[in-house]
Amino acid sequence: MTVYYTKEHEWLRVEGDVAIVGITAHAAEELGELVFVEAKDEGTEVAQGDSAAVVESVKAASDIYAPVSGTVVGFNTALSDDPSLVNRDPEAEGWILKLRIADAGQLAALLDADGYAALIG
Repeated sequence: MTVYYTKEHEWLRVEGDVAIVGITAHAAEELGELVFVEAKDEGTEVAQGDSAAVVESVKAASDIYAPVSGTVVGFNTALSDDPSLVNRDPEAEGWILKLRIADAGQLAALLDADGYAALIG
């Protein structure tokens, strides 16, 4: 299963025509303990680079940007009760939202694991 990364510290894993999206371990560490996570409503269309979700930590609030254009088709409801799940397991159980991909060609512009590792140095 291929995982892609953005320069804004989101990751996405593609399953069929759906992207599972979250923030990287690096981003989770930088933000500190999350106290609130909210995604756009299901059915909302977002363009690549648009805000698709918001996370709030004890330090700051940050937008989570859509790594590809698509339609929001799911939210990790476990985060409503336990937003710190993102801190504990950011790149698996702490996923934030699911997007139905509108243009799979946009994936080519994203980073692979090596490219992301080089970005955060």
